[in-house]
Amino acid sequence: MAGIPIPDSKLAQEATELIRDTTDELIYHHSRRVYLFGARHGRERDLSFDAELLYVGALFHDLGLTERFRASHQRFELDGADEARRFLTAHGVPADRARLAWEAIALHTTPEIPHHMAPEIALVTTGVELDVLGIGYDTLPPEVRDEILTAHPRPDFKRRILRAFHQGITHRPETTFGNVKADVLARFDPGYTRPNFVRIIESSAWPE
Repeated sequence: MAGIPIPDSKLAQEATELIRDTTDELIYHHSRRVYLFGARHGRERDLSFDAELLYVGALFHDLGLTERFRASHQRFELDGADEARRFLTAHGVPADRARLAWEAIALHTTPEIPHHMAPEIALVTTGVELDVLGIGYDTLPPEVRDEILTAHPRPDFKRRILRAFHQGITHRPETTFGNVKADVLARFDPGYTRPNFVRIIESSAWPE
């Protein structure tokens, strides 16, 4: 699609089936765009990456926002990362390779750091940043953008993805401390009080 090969191995097919069974159209199409945008970025820069791992990382990155996986009280990124590692390990992927997908998902909302890590990690974040934040939008040729959006449309995406973020984290506000999702609760939960790093230091049990 748009010149980007989409993995079609048994593992990739089963990953797609799992995501189709557990997510709605919003998360499915978003996750596929993340793969396509990330993979295109990697090819444009002649990066060597495992397309299958990148595909799983992209597909599973928001799994922690879904009804089936969002019941935990850990960061939603870890829900998806843990499930991706379980899935890959069950399919015989070596632990060090599965760890790459885990890190790609766990770090995809952490600014800057993923871009200094393995390509599979960096490219998941690149795809997320393009689709959610619009970073790199102007570097995407219109015909490429149109082909991808025809296959994976994003109607009312900004409002709907913010709603999905809110639904996925509102029961675990403590997990947003120190990451970008605190802004979601500040915007949509009137009673939310953002933790303050300085106050935590000053009020700690240490006398000085």
